[in-house]
Amino acid sequence: MLASVHDATPMPKFIIEREIPGAGSLTQSQLRDVSQKSVSVLRDMGPGIQWLHSYVTGDKVYCVYLAPDEAIIQEHARRVGIPANRVSAVRRLIDPTYAD
Repeated sequence: MLASVHDATPMPKFIIEREIPGAGSLTQSQLRDVSQKSVSVLRDMGPGIQWLHSYVTGDKVYCVYLAPDEAIIQEHARRVGIPANRVSAVRRLIDPTYAD
């Protein structure tokens, strides 16, 4: 179930590092195809996992997900056919205002 404003604890957030050689050179069409497959799998898996956004670099993609645990993220990656080389739970979020 997705976290709501009424939940006592929010859904854990994860950063997923995916090693995909040439990721930064993928076309808009290729990125759309992968995104559509990912979203289709997410729909099949239900509301217990949510993709927020991703950052594409030269040979890696860094994705931000909400999920109850790493296992469901790994299952999503397996079903989509993309790697989840490193999955890290976000412990805290800071930004420049944190310095004030």
